[in-house]
Amino acid sequence: MLRVVAKGKLKPDVKKEEYLQIARELVIETNKEEGCISYVLHEDIKDPTIVTMIEEWVDEEAINLHNASSHVRTIVPELRKLRESTEINLYREVK
Repeated sequence: MLRVVAKGKLKPDVKKEEYLQIARELVIETNKEEGCISYVLHEDIKDPTIVTMIEEWVDEEAINLHNASSHVRTIVPELRKLRESTEINLYREVK
């Protein structure tokens, strides 16, 4: 299993609900994907302008298929317009 943590900082002039509405569509579509274990949107407790997707995938192939999907190719560019920064990290569990 692999985990992706995709952290975004919203632009100061962005209405958060606008961002969340678009992001929720991505969550719904992604959770339907084969290979997706979990895809959940989170809000930072101390800074509500930071929103993070915490994702769990069966393997790297599933992540690659996700990144090539039509919903990612259409929704993610819209989300990027509303963020001032993004940090994406891929994790593998250490046993």
